[in-house]
Amino acid sequence: MKAIVVTDQAAGTAGMKLVERPEPRSAINDVIVEVHASGFVPTEVDWPSTWTDRAGQNRAPSILGHEVAGVVTALGYGTTGLSIGQRVFGISDWHRNGTLAEYVAIESRNLAPLPGDVDFTVGASLPISGLTAWQGLFDHGRLRSGQTVLAHGAAGAVGTMVTQLAREAGAYVIGTGRAADRQKALDFGAHEFVDLDNDTLEDVGGVDLVFDVIGGGIQERSAGMIRAGGTLVTVTGLADARPEEGRAVDFVVESVPAQLVEIVQRIRDGRLRTNIGTVASLDDAVAALNPTGRRNGKTIISVRP
Repeated sequence: MKAIVVTDQAAGTAGMKLVERPEPRSAINDVIVEVHASGFVPTEVDWPSTWTDRAGQNRAPSILGHEVAGVVTALGYGTTGLSIGQRVFGISDWHRNGTLAEYVAIESRNLAPLPGDVDFTVGASLPISGLTAWQGLFDHGRLRSGQTVLAHGAAGAVGTMVTQLAREAGAYVIGTGRAADRQKALDFGAHEFVDLDNDTLEDVGGVDLVFDVIGGGIQERSAGMIRAGGTLVTVTGLADARPEEGRAVDFVVESVPAQLVEIVQRIRDGRLRTNIGTVASLDDAVAALNPTGRRNGKTIISVRP
């Protein structure tokens, strides 16, 4: 099968190659998914799990990608809950070969049914972005109606999900980003927008929840804006600053099929929009995943158009 692999961590995404690899075999509780579309997170090449297995052994060359939408073609021993021919979407295991390939082996517990009226391209754009937003807001951030959310990177794949889900939950959403991001953040539902290059972040005042995808100095400044009892949620690691009278949570997204079902139902109802920028074929994936300019939304690789 065709697959996108990396062999050299120092080369980053520029070291991607399209190669032929053996088709995966299903282990106990696995399914084999014929990949129709795959999502990709640019920081994957920096994750330790891309380069080593759970025993700490080198596993390069590694197949990239961990978001998938496709069709089940085989079941491993003991697999229940899914059937051959079923449309599915979800997240593959961080330590195993990923979804930028024609086939992938995934534990069945990490997959949810993909309704027939949802395109595979849309399905592949949802798992990491949607679950990161959902878990940060509701599981870790304990968001309640009437609260104020400061959503950093509000025009990005995660940020647009954060904005929409928070607003649906009754929150007042303040998005941040660069000047060019303003209209997109507002179009996805932000009530206000802060240009981090030209506006003063602290002029926003107190907020109940900060959703941070930037880290560093922006995270530290944001921590000082959190009201008593509020929460700083981040996926970048915690800096030195913490909310004086609140909580700080750094988390790694988990595959929770029940939450995927909630997210995809919102797509079907029109309550949620995904933020797809570029769709490219597997043959063109290396170039598409190494853009010359800024990414404008999530890049999806259409493996089987």
